Amino acid sequence: MDVRIRRAALPAWADRAPAGCPVAAPMLTAMEPLLDRRHGIVPLVPVVDDAAPDRLAEPDGYIVAADDGTRLHFLDWGAVEGSPPAAPGRAHAAPGVLLLHGLAQTAWIWTPVARRVRARTHVVTPDLRGHGLSDSPTAGYDRATLVADACAVAEGSGLLAYPGATGPDRLVVAGHGFGAAIAAWLAVDLGPRCAGLVLVDGGWEDLASTSGRSPGEWLREIEEPPETLRSMEAFLADRAGFDPPTWDADQERAARATVVEAPAGRVVSVVRPHALAASVEALFAYDPLAVLPEVVAPVFALVAMDDEAGGRRRALERAAAAVVAVGRGPIHVADLPADGHNLMRYRPILVTATIATILASEPPSASARPPR
Repeated sequence: MDVRIRRAALPAWADRAPAGCPVAAPMLTAMEPLLDRRHGIVPLVPVVDDAAPDRLAEPDGYIVAADDGTRLHFLDWGAVEGSPPAAPGRAHAAPGVLLLHGLAQTAWIWTPVARRVRARTHVVTPDLRGHGLSDSPTAGYDRATLVADACAVAEGSGLLAYPGATGPDRLVVAGHGFGAAIAAWLAVDLGPRCAGLVLVDGGWEDLASTSGRSPGEWLREIEEPPETLRSMEAFLADRAGFDPPTWDADQERAARATVVEAPAGRVVSVVRPHALAASVEALFAYDPLAVLPEVVAPVFALVAMDDEAGGRRRALERAAAAVVAVGRGPIHVADLPADGHNLMRYRPILVTATIATILASEPPSASARPPR
């Protein structure tokens, strides 16, 4: 879900540059209070990434069956022919990338990033169970099942080889909000097969502590105002108003994918109430202090607006301290205090560059799926 914030302007740096302009790492805003390595946080310095978005690319849609029979839909963005450079006898020099959306969103929210990352490697964006075109069962919104769903998509799409089979053996996982919690759970399950974990404005918070709310109270607070849902026109105008300069055809498609227009003209969320409530329960069950220290892969965090008390950033500091306490490396952090929750829309170049940083540090995989 996006946050109900109207942003006056974005800071003038890479994501305001023309498409294809490289990221200028020195212009990143660092988290000054959190740069003490004793807390396990270091500023993110991404590699220069000059990949322009592939505006003509269209993903293929597929369905894969989860372990419990739930049908999961995913968008396969493929990879640009001949990119990234391949070592002799190998199709790709980098692992694939799995991008997980947040609450009440769909795979389409990742489009600005997927259009850029596909220049480097194979990219897949699924609809989580209960969301988008995936099934909405009444059960299965627990950690084990959500991780199994992600594995089913990764294996069914060819991002990862099935157990015992020959094929890609490493994966970069990125998640947004609720998807960041699932991405962290998945990273633990993958162990050394996870090449890197990217937490996009989520995945380091214990929501019960930082929000001071119960799942039901929190869910009521994020409900859409009735006037926003009175028509598709009103809904799209509301979404465009979050930041008009970044509103385009891709953003409109992503917004339309989250609602259904009723015969009377009103729009309703495509996520059924039981699925949304169960997903929120799962998010509240996520314990970053227990999960993140178990991730063996490098961890990167992109942080948007905080509350006035700074609770989210303190939560990140606690999580990072727990990570280094068990001997893991520090969390690499970029602070974006002027930005709203949907950093894939507001900062697609930075999100892409963060993923590219992981890909650039990876040794060539033993094998990989050929590009489409």
